[in-house]
Amino acid sequence: MSERYGFSLTTFSPSGKLVQIEYALNAVNAGSPAVGIKALNGVVLATEKKSKSLLHDDRTIHKVEPICKNMGLVYSGMGPDYRLLVQKARKLAQEYMLIYEQNVPPTQLVKRVADVMQEYTQSGGVRPFGVSLLLCGYDYDEDRPFLYQCDPSGSYFPWKATAIGRNYVNGKTFLEKRYSDQLALEDAVHTAILTLKESFEGQMTEDNIEIGICDKEGFRRLTPAEVKDYLAQIA
Repeated sequence: MSERYGFSLTTFSPSGKLVQIEYALNAVNAGSPAVGIKALNGVVLATEKKSKSLLHDDRTIHKVEPICKNMGLVYSGMGPDYRLLVQKARKLAQEYMLIYEQNVPPTQLVKRVADVMQEYTQSGGVRPFGVSLLLCGYDYDEDRPFLYQCDPSGSYFPWKATAIGRNYVNGKTFLEKRYSDQLALEDAVHTAILTLKESFEGQMTEDNIEIGICDKEGFRRLTPAEVKDYLAQIA
């Protein structure tokens, strides 16, 4: 029955579903795994970054991206869709900065990005974004970190720790066993790497994973040398 409604985004199926959104979630679940973990003093984002060819020059291609000083994000799903959402998120953050002369609170930016994604679920002539996002940030007013997930439907959820992408169920199961509310940022980085290892194929190196951390100092992407040090610590 769902095939009859699968080509129309704006038409509900008799069971009350928008089938195109389910197809978008299939694209997310086929994407590279990504992990987010909130610690006491910050948030860690980590993801696989595998090149399709040895000839690729991937120095300018990143999956973990900064939005503004206090926020960053990672995705699972379709890369071009992610690039557009990164641009929109950065523009929204700068608009807030120009008006209020302070960094945007994470919760507000997540809601605005989710609004953009939701708009693409009820407009004619468009399709949903084929990505799920993990957004992290530090709220200076509340003096604590945040981790959110945004889905193609425009839904967003706060998390202590979560995984998206391929084998996300195994990732979440692993996190449920290893997560603690007293986790420090350094330990969260180790846990994120171990979570990726659960479904990682081949040898994990500093070239095929990417890690970003967000704390009171702001968001930054770890250098390959720093990632190599973390991998050596858990080897």
